[in-house]
Amino acid sequence: MQGKNPMSDERFVHRLMRFTGHLRAIFGPASSSPLDHEMTAENKALLTEQQAATEQWTTVTRADGTSYLVPRDPNDQSLR
Repeated sequence: MQGKNPMSDERFVHRLMRFTGHLRAIFGPASSSPLDHEMTAENKALLTEQQAATEQWTTVTRADGTSYLVPRDPNDQSLR
């Protein structure tokens, strides 16, 4: 057993994690955008659109604690 490489018993996942750790040490962590940047006009428009879409719903909670979404406008038949 003296001639056997102890690393050969290591699982593939462990070798992969060690390899990616070496890459991270060389190239640095994955880049991410800062959270404090100014929103572009396109992002602002998208956010406004998404907020308007969520405002058309309300959450109803049953006595057993479960909840579901219903349209705020009871005459809205778009999804029925």
